[in-house]
Amino acid sequence: MSSSPAGHVARSTDRPNSETGSRTPLRTFLTAADGISIDSVYEPGGVVYDASAPSAGHPAFVMAHGFTGDVDRPQVRRVAAALARHGAVVTFSFRGHGRSGGHSTVGDREVLDLAAAVEWARSLGHARVATVGFSMGGSVVLRHAALHPGTVDAVVSVSAPARWYYRGTPPMRRVHWLITRPEGRLVGRYGFRTRIHGRDWDPVPLSPVEAVPRIAPTPLLIVHGDRDGYFPLDHPRTLAEAAAGHAELWVEPGMGHAEHAADDGLLARIGDWAVVRGG
Repeated sequence: MSSSPAGHVARSTDRPNSETGSRTPLRTFLTAADGISIDSVYEPGGVVYDASAPSAGHPAFVMAHGFTGDVDRPQVRRVAAALARHGAVVTFSFRGHGRSGGHSTVGDREVLDLAAAVEWARSLGHARVATVGFSMGGSVVLRHAALHPGTVDAVVSVSAPARWYYRGTPPMRRVHWLITRPEGRLVGRYGFRTRIHGRDWDPVPLSPVEAVPRIAPTPLLIVHGDRDGYFPLDHPRTLAEAAAGHAELWVEPGMGHAEHAADDGLLARIGDWAVVRGG
């Protein structure tokens, strides 16, 4: 289940807002490079569009959710609403999640899903695109920036692991049961609307900590809570060290894990950072 180049992605059949002059959100299925359909939503954000001079100067955020999330989850919609105060927002369901096709590969081929969403944001006229990922999505934005250099203008990774196969906390041992055991995958399918691939990675994909040194010169922000119950603080610190001074590290006092724990104040700071650092 190794990653391959982004290749072809399908365009939305809807006309972009910059062509219609409308600020109505769009929803469509994109097609990732390996043919998987990806349920995707575009929200124009807080700027009124001029059809004669559309969105080139208006940034777009592409949000990558965590494992068992999807585009309709309340926590995803809350993050999207917060980021929409700073620009347009593309949200999508990773493969195997929600209404998207395929099966989750837990961070491997999900890079192709993100690549399709980024290309969609570009096709809608946005010259500046930042990716913002949470937990599994945080690992995907790191890997995407490394494997597809120059395709985004800023990267924000929140609550991401530094390395694969981590089982050092009770929540991560439960996640591994969900992924690796047949009965766990049944719980994932019927309890969390997440269809999980039943085969091991072969080859093992580039890990987040291996990806980070390849991201420069794209601006990189690593965010982690000091009360994260899934990944302790050695994970963000290892990622920051791998960046060799290129990344900013924010350790958030009292914050737990991923979208659920990211409050509106933090999301506002992330939005401000991405707009400034993304040019």
